Amino acid sequence: MIKIEFPKEEIKIQLRNGINHVFDVIRKKWLVLTPEEWVRQHMIQFIVIKKNYPASLIAIEKEIKLGELKKRCDIVIYDRKSQPWMIIECKEMNIVLSEKTMEQILRYHISLPAKYLVITNGSYCMGFQKTENQFSEINTFPGFE
Repeated sequence: MIKIEFPKEEIKIQLRNGINHVFDVIRKKWLVLTPEEWVRQHMIQFIVIKKNYPASLIAIEKEIKLGELKKRCDIVIYDRKSQPWMIIECKEMNIVLSEKTMEQILRYHISLPAKYLVITNGSYCMGFQKTENQFSEINTFPGFE
């Protein structure tokens, strides 16, 4: 498990028509604040503020194709050569990180072969690094290369 400490900076939340919305600093727009979006926005704050990942190299809800299916990766971080470097899959806090979650991100990895895969529910975070043809678990969140 990787310990994640979300930044103290508050995410911007606004009440609109009785529904909470959150401002996504990457996509520059207001979104409905669902439980999964809460985790995604805090993870974005973590990687941008705490880990100093360049915001310009981050894609949110990146659409990919898996055969005939269209899927969306929660967060994709690219390296400076515009190659996928990390995929982060976010689940709401009451969802247990399971083999099913791992299978989901591994399917995404088929279309976006990245060096790092991370799954989180905001409370727990697991990370994996690809070396040669296998993944090994990592215990710390990688710094941006």
